[in-house]
Amino acid sequence: MTDVQTTTDAERHEEATERPRSAKTRRVVLLGAGAAGATAVLAACGTGSSSTNSNGTDFSDNPGPAGSAGPGGGSNGGSNGGSGGATLAAVGDVPEGGGIIAGDYVITQPVAGTFKAFSKVCTHAGCDVSKIDGGQITCPCHNSKFSIDTGEPTSGPATKALPATEVKVDGDNIVAA
Repeated sequence: MTDVQTTTDAERHEEATERPRSAKTRRVVLLGAGAAGATAVLAACGTGSSSTNSNGTDFSDNPGPAGSAGPGGGSNGGSNGGSGGATLAAVGDVPEGGGIIAGDYVITQPVAGTFKAFSKVCTHAGCDVSKIDGGQITCPCHNSKFSIDTGEPTSGPATKALPATEVKVDGDNIVAA
């Protein structure tokens, strides 16, 4: 019996030279996909002037005053109270020498009958402050502390005060002035 060849030497040579190119192409595609994935991971670790904080809300390194429509602010929470602006809290809810976190604000009463309101967004990295204790407002992300009287940082890493919002007492409520 005679062996019958169905391909010519030229076709075999062409097949042999095409295979390495296919393998190289696959390597290039896989390396490209790996590089794209690494770029995405590194971009997520980068820092910038605007990002998202740990609880998923947007923030800016230069937040606007609480209640403003600017960076780091928001709309006034609460309902409209009598002759004042939006109701932020009830007078009876804010302890003397302490404060509460309500809506977008930290409302404090440093001394009896004196109420202050500050943005709850930390000026260091945009996290929301979480605790008022011992005359201090504390951010849980990096342990920055702020005065309940002025909003100024008392320990870092924050170096800027929490933006203040003017408030007044209207009946039994603390409202934006």
